[in-house]
Amino acid sequence: MESTFGFRLIPTTTSSFLPHHLPINLKLPSLQRSSFIQQNRKNVIRNCYRPHEIGPIDGFQFTPTKGFVEEAIGAEYGEGFETFRPDGPLKVDVDFLNDRLQEGFLKRIRYAMKPDEAYGLIFSWDNVMAGTQALKLSAWKELAREEGKEIPEDDDVQRLLLHGAPDHVLHKVLSWENEACELERLTLKLSQLYSNNLLKLSKPLEGLKEWLDAVSTAQIPCAVVSSLDRRVMVEILERMGLMKYFQAIVTEEDGMDSMAHRLLSAAVKLDRKPSKCVVFEDDPRGITAAHNCTMMAVALIGAHPAYDLVQADLAVGGFNELSVINLRRLFAHTGSTFMELQKQVVEKTPPRRRITVDTIF
Repeated sequence: MESTFGFRLIPTTTSSFLPHHLPINLKLPSLQRSSFIQQNRKNVIRNCYRPHEIGPIDGFQFTPTKGFVEEAIGAEYGEGFETFRPDGPLKVDVDFLNDRLQEGFLKRIRYAMKPDEAYGLIFSWDNVMAGTQALKLSAWKELAREEGKEIPEDDDVQRLLLHGAPDHVLHKVLSWENEACELERLTLKLSQLYSNNLLKLSKPLEGLKEWLDAVSTAQIPCAVVSSLDRRVMVEILERMGLMKYFQAIVTEEDGMDSMAHRLLSAAVKLDRKPSKCVVFEDDPRGITAAHNCTMMAVALIGAHPAYDLVQADLAVGGFNELSVINLRRLFAHTGSTFMELQKQVVEKTPPRRRITVDTIF
């Protein structure tokens, strides 16, 4: 299937879970995982785990995720994806998407009458839709209890448990294991414990459902981005009763290798150009990724203090403080060029001065 950009599109499994079909999806062949690599990874997992610790690899119970990995920000220079066409490679960067996702004439008329529909909202998962910080710490404590280890109560260690790579924390910070096979086993076991904790979630953050009701009434499309497994993400959204609000989901299966790429993928799935999207984040790095993609950023104060979120376009203590008018104010400085009189400054030529010669008698 060909997209409006002229390159190949790949269908994702998201549409089977969503109430509406997604408009377009980019095919990223260089980011797809081969079956050979995945089979080797499964063999490594089976060899590292003890028989009583591991569940079915292909089953729903075992879902290793990247929830503890600190992703790259991405798009520092506006770079995006790269796909290949018969006439050569095609770079799909931020400027390319802003240009190709321009509204057509009919959409421009519709958005002139209903300007809120021109926006797209992108929600980060961690600590924005649910309080995952406590779940991550709980997974670490469960892992330590099952392995007969102890975790220091130092603030720096606790911060690394939340934001550091698990293999680095296990090897360098906690000094539990040195062998690569054991580090892999503990990392995957930690991910499984975290996934199990996520499946117990039943309530979103306070005010989120009311905010989603408001933007749904305004017919503003929404997307959620996460590094979790798609099946886990869908299960959580359905358990929380939020699945009906999201028209797009970006998860680990989409093969994005940075935070900015996830945001760009969400913009494409929402059929909104990046410069018309608003990202809801709690992490300063996520806010930077949003700005790299020419998106607006709304920061939720909580996991990080307010002074760490000063680069956000708007910082709030919770979703209860938001209204749809806040979205319009975020884009108020950009203005609109549709059906407006073009004002042209005409410089008036100053009158010619008559040269006179003063004669002194």
